[in-house]
Parts: sequence; C-alpha cells; structure tokens
Amino acid sequence: MSKTLVNLTHQALIAEVEAVLDNYPYYPHCQAFANPDLRQELIAYVLSRIPCAFSAVDDRDLTFLTYRLPGDRAEYRIQIENLIHQGICCVLQDKADWVSCHIPEPYQCGVEPSHWFG
Repeated sequence: MSKTLVNLTHQALIAEVEAVLDNYPYYPHCQAFANPDLRQELIAYVLSRIPCAFSAVDDRDLTFLTYRLPGDRAEYRIQIENLIHQGICCVLQDKADWVSCHIPEPYQCGVEPSHWFG
C-alpha cells in the first residue's frame, strides 16, 4: 500500500484564510485573492512563518483526512490570524500593479452627472 506525505497545516490554513478574508471588503481584497496564484502566495507567506504538521497517510485514506489548527492555544490562533493579515497587506503591496490592471474599481451608478440631456 502506498503512502503520501501530507502537510496538515496547509489544509487547515486554507480554511483560516477564507475566514479572515470574509471580514475584508470585496474590492480589492476578496477579488484579488479569488485569483488562485495570489491566494497561493498568501498561503505560502503564512506557511513559511509557522511550524507545520505532516503525516504519512495511506492513499485510500486521503479523502477522510481532516486537521484543524490547535484551537486550545489561543495565542497560536492569534499569531496565525496576524500572519494572514500581514500576508494580505504584503501580497497586495507586491502585486499592486497587477491588482490595478486586472481588478477594475467598482463602478457606482449615479455618482457622476448625466450627460444624457446635453
């Protein structure tokens, strides 16, 4: 039977990133991190700054594998959330040109006077 090495922290971190992004405004944060490349950069930013848990798992058990970040250590969870917030700022700063080119600012109807009537 074949075994696969799985980064359990990565799986749990994805849910944490989604929870933190739910509290950010849609533009530009949520729109930017809807891009899989930027989201992966954010996850890599956090993973490179925390200890990770790994497990060797049978290939047939991969679908049943779940892992949560330690909930009993409040300071660890706060550290993770702070790193996610820092990562969001860092990635958006690094990719500011990309964000400005690929994510248009929201258009607000009625803000400018109408030129319809000349």
